[in-house]
Amino acid sequence: MSVELRERTAPSAARRLGVTLLRALRVELRIYANIGRFLMRRPAIAPGAAGFGYHRPVLTILWIFIVLSAVEIPILDLIVHRWPAVRIAVLALGIWGLTWMLGLLFGYLMRPHTVGPDGIRVREGLETDILLSWDDIASVARERRVDEPKTPKITEADGARTLSLRMQDETVIRIELERPTPVRLPGTAPKGGEHLVDDVRIWVDDPTGFMAAVREHI
Repeated sequence: MSVELRERTAPSAARRLGVTLLRALRVELRIYANIGRFLMRRPAIAPGAAGFGYHRPVLTILWIFIVLSAVEIPILDLIVHRWPAVRIAVLALGIWGLTWMLGLLFGYLMRPHTVGPDGIRVREGLETDILLSWDDIASVARERRVDEPKTPKITEADGARTLSLRMQDETVIRIELERPTPVRLPGTAPKGGEHLVDDVRIWVDDPTGFMAAVREHI
């Protein structure tokens, strides 16, 4: 490898590593922020807006993982109690894992989709948070679609690009945009970063209530 190529590659690799570490730190901090919001009963909903959950299809699965994580801690502690150093490490890892699962659950509960005076804010998991203003939105319709497993979030058909924030491969609301609109997804290109999309599809637990809230503003 030439000196010039090494100089060009090293900063790029270091930059990617830095971005990855920064993203991991943000996710970790959001875990604890979600727990704090849950304890203080302060969901991330702007004044005048209504929140709509999207967690119902995965709620049972999340609770199963949380219960298993909680049960696992004393069992592993009993197995490794003769080795203090291992015991401390395993205990710390178990508590961290349980905390992480609780933070993920509370993220679904405390960071819902919202409909309000500023527009529609669509969310997914710990990172995705996209505000679509009413000026950007052409129409909102209740339209169920089931995609194939592992279908990319952004798909293109007939020259239009669609962002799909699915829940178990399903969406029930289609938000058609006035023009190609930039949205930012977690991570770096090609899958993350900024993308231009023509419509957005999301899952909502209460599509009837969601559409009623939309009609108050659109």
